[in-house]
Amino acid sequence: MAHDTIKTTIAADGRATVTLNRPEVHNAFDDALIAALRGVLDDLAARDEVRLVVLASEGKSFSAGADLNWMKRMAGYSEAENLADSMALAHMLQRLDTMPVPTIARVQGAALGGGVGLVACCDVAVASEGAKFSLSEVRLGLIPATIGPYVLNAIGPRQARRYFLTAERFDAAEAQRIGLVHAVCAPDDLDTTVDAVAGELLKGGPAALRQGKALIERVTGGVPEAVLADTAERIARIRAEAEGREGVAAFLEKRKPSWIGDG
Repeated sequence: MAHDTIKTTIAADGRATVTLNRPEVHNAFDDALIAALRGVLDDLAARDEVRLVVLASEGKSFSAGADLNWMKRMAGYSEAENLADSMALAHMLQRLDTMPVPTIARVQGAALGGGVGLVACCDVAVASEGAKFSLSEVRLGLIPATIGPYVLNAIGPRQARRYFLTAERFDAAEAQRIGLVHAVCAPDDLDTTVDAVAGELLKGGPAALRQGKALIERVTGGVPEAVLADTAERIARIRAEAEGREGVAAFLEKRKPSWIGDG
């Protein structure tokens, strides 16, 4: 299977690798990539021969979050148009979070905004020592809404209180400390470490792995559809408000937003 922005392979052992292929924009996502990734994940979820999925990306960055051109287009969207876009992202993240087989995030570089959401949706995350993370939305007058439930599940409310609100960057060691990633390794050891985790997973019975994931979702409750809709409505609303529009405009124009003084 192939797509302009996504490369997908399935090995003989049942390991599927889904690779974001937009290195020129740091694997940022737009509406087209969101739809494509949702389609690929739906296809893999329906394949009995798939035993695990590795989510990877080409280039220096894992994912820089929202694509700049997409942000420019969204700046002119109505709240209803923003809501439709937000729901598409929410359902893509839900698809990744609820994949019937184990998932591994291979994080070689920056994971920002929505990129952190992709990491949080995977069952296991392995990061290079050089990886950087940030929930940067509030700097743009926005909030990490659709990714919020998954990141909260990964790092807990206490760490979210800091990183959702400060939007500061943190390194792979901190990401491991707060529970966003499970393992950190040297850049040259990233593939070996991912392979080792995949090898451990493949020792499990295929049906048992699927049922184990279903058990976790049942006990934790997953992310209800009402919560998905609420998060999508929140981000659609804040994008359409004056502060959100100013924050995005300032980011695109490479200037300080109005709420930051000159001092």
